[in-house]
Amino acid sequence: MTTAQETPSVHDGSLKNSDSASPTMTYHRQTLQVPLPIPDIVYSAAGGAHYSGAPVSENSDQVVTSPGKPSPPMDDTVRDRIIADLKELYCCRPSKDIFERTWRPDAVLEVPLVKCEGYAQYAPQWFAMPKIFSKSETISSRVMSFTRLPKRLIYSQTQEYTFRYIGTKKRIESIIVVDLDDDDKIIHMTDQWNGEALSSWFGVNLLRRANAFVTPWFVSAPKA
Repeated sequence: MTTAQETPSVHDGSLKNSDSASPTMTYHRQTLQVPLPIPDIVYSAAGGAHYSGAPVSENSDQVVTSPGKPSPPMDDTVRDRIIADLKELYCCRPSKDIFERTWRPDAVLEVPLVKCEGYAQYAPQWFAMPKIFSKSETISSRVMSFTRLPKRLIYSQTQEYTFRYIGTKKRIESIIVVDLDDDDKIIHMTDQWNGEALSSWFGVNLLRRANAFVTPWFVSAPKA
């Protein structure tokens, strides 16, 4: 980007003409170079928008792999299957078929209260839900993005839980981030309540890992 400034210079006419001559002013253009890293600003904003909750393109089936070159559309059937299976789990209807179809045995599940590593830890969490809640209903959900690189599905969800025996209802709004492997199976899933990032504090993470070991003691899941 360049800006132009006009710099006046004064020539005393008395040096060339008579003493009565008036001074004259001549304007010379001066170019000032001002470098602006526009591409860096644009790419930084685009990268940050994904995590800061900025609006996502309505054409959520495409992801830009390089400037101006959108990738081929993602398979809608994969996205719909992942969301449908997760909805079944959130609505307290877990099954072995869902995990065999959609989850990797070594997948990681992270929510604010627990971090599970592997089927033996994450499956009991889902099978415990029907014992805690008499009803769980998906109020709304919306796909935010489904990208090829990385292979990731992000969607928002509002879920209403009804506690068994006491009937108290609890509504939770979440941002759910799902990472898939090459076979379109879940390898990592994070449930961010109210869209807030999970705590990185050591004490909290220690408790979350402990919860992953405790639940399987009380709730069993079908053998993988």
